[in-house]
Amino acid sequence: MLSPEAFLAVVRDAPLVSIDLLLEDPCGRLLVGLRSNEPAQGFWFVPGGRVRKGEGLHDALQRIAGAELGLAVEPATWQLAGVFEHHYPTNFAGAEGIPTHYVVLAHRLRLTHVPELQPDGQHRQLRWLTPQELRTHPSVHPYTQAYAP
Repeated sequence: MLSPEAFLAVVRDAPLVSIDLLLEDPCGRLLVGLRSNEPAQGFWFVPGGRVRKGEGLHDALQRIAGAELGLAVEPATWQLAGVFEHHYPTNFAGAEGIPTHYVVLAHRLRLTHVPELQPDGQHRQLRWLTPQELRTHPSVHPYTQAYAP
């Protein structure tokens, strides 16, 4: 793991590769969390996380689903929903003048039943939103709105 200073240098100098989890309940609602930290602090956003150096994508998907949601799901059951770019004027450390750039591999999973999910330290609470709510709710981040079918 990098120190916060070293990671800030990476954020300053390179894009980050991440995975967003598009988790749908049986009714077609998407899971979002109210972000506690930057970037996108205070917005409803899908769970996700960075891919670590040397980590395979399937391993990253499994780790992120477990860490973000306590969810143990085989990586093969997720479907790649697309590749996106996210640009933020802020960064995790609140350092001035250092924007964050993500290349996002969004993965979708339609659940047959809804497990009990707990928010992690990055989210104050979790909610299921319909596609209409995703598109129109003023506190849903535009990057998450783009995931609405």
